[in-house]
Amino acid sequence: MATKVVMAQLSPTMEEGKLIEWKISEGDPVAQGDIVAEIETDKANMDVEAMGAGVLRKIVVQAGATVPVGTLIGIIAGPEEDIESLLSEAEAEPAVEVAEEPSDAPDEKVAKDETAVAGSEAAASDETAEVAARVPEETAAAAPPAESGPEAEGGRVRASPVARKMAAEKGIELGTIAGSGPGGRIVKADIEVAMAAPAGAVGASEPAAEPRLRDERVEASQMRKAIARRLAESIGPVPHFYLTIEVDMERALDMRSELNARAEGFKIGVNDILLKTAAEALVRHPQVNASWDVDAIQFHGRVDIGIAVAVDGGLITPVLRDADRKGLRRISMESADLIERARARKLLPEEYQGATFSVSNLGMFGIDEFTAVINPPEAAILAVGMTQEKPVVQGGEITVRRRMRVTMSCDHRVVDGAIGSAFLATFKEMLENPLAMVL
Repeated sequence: MATKVVMAQLSPTMEEGKLIEWKISEGDPVAQGDIVAEIETDKANMDVEAMGAGVLRKIVVQAGATVPVGTLIGIIAGPEEDIESLLSEAEAEPAVEVAEEPSDAPDEKVAKDETAVAGSEAAASDETAEVAARVPEETAAAAPPAESGPEAEGGRVRASPVARKMAAEKGIELGTIAGSGPGGRIVKADIEVAMAAPAGAVGASEPAAEPRLRDERVEASQMRKAIARRLAESIGPVPHFYLTIEVDMERALDMRSELNARAEGFKIGVNDILLKTAAEALVRHPQVNASWDVDAIQFHGRVDIGIAVAVDGGLITPVLRDADRKGLRRISMESADLIERARARKLLPEEYQGATFSVSNLGMFGIDEFTAVINPPEAAILAVGMTQEKPVVQGGEITVRRRMRVTMSCDHRVVDGAIGSAFLATFKEMLENPLAMVL
């Protein structure tokens, strides 16, 4: 019996998907459960499994195409089985949108599929070096041997169109770059790292060309489209207001240094302490760990914190479940794993859905303070700025202290000013007296 391969809805918000690649070719045998294709959803790259056995008789949708959920993309059937009726159904469907594929030929126009992630809310420690030590960053080391570069089927180096174009302009050989994108794909950040490498680290056959501005229209990724929809659902319908407070981080950072001096096999990051503190504060202020539900307020019995992570082309919030019941060591290990797999776009839907509160940290980018957009149906999100030394008056004298500013965006339907202020006061007190979290 013939089996349809369709663009499945792999997340509740998914309306369409992009077919990244077929893992097999027409005529190849297929067993039930085999991975036959990879698709880009609005949150992650997901594998498509065969629901039946036979032969891949027909590829209906080619790699690079974006089609609505439910669209027939392939047919699995017996070698001699009649599939004409299924093909007729496919021909009756609307034409699919196909992204222009990058070409190795120098005279062909390079397709454009990347957008800048400027301003994306990233979850990370204030200290970039600590994050880099705990979680593999997208900026991988430049200049492994050429034969270790990421190669696609057929021997062609896998690289995004923008990365390919930048490499061509700068005279950088793609084969000398270690890709940090999904499946080892070379992305824009990898080229930027290679450009910053010492002379001789990567090949440069020609003088570097001056960067040029140009008019262009870049097709949005599935993730960027989902972000656009979610922001329209949040910043308009949700009545935001903002509360900002400054926290003295001296004791929290001293505690972190002492813990890391004793730790083996892991390191506590600043963001881990922030997640733990937010979780404890939510237990003491359950009104903030709540959501607006039509004409009622839904209080949540679990503290599940979303960690805002910038990824290539967008933003995703993996969820740290039951954060209030976990110690710093477990939070450190679990959040590092979630962030790493979020950047590789390998999270499962249940790992990025259902947060009750979110934390977004832009401290590593040198941002003093900012406001974040609430992710419905959550009632609040905490925006964390960088920790920096400041002169402050203490005991009538001016002294230098490490300080950090945080701003909470609140849904006024659920969280009033007094409730939000009380939460932030508790958050501040715990960070300034971290031993209070163990009492």
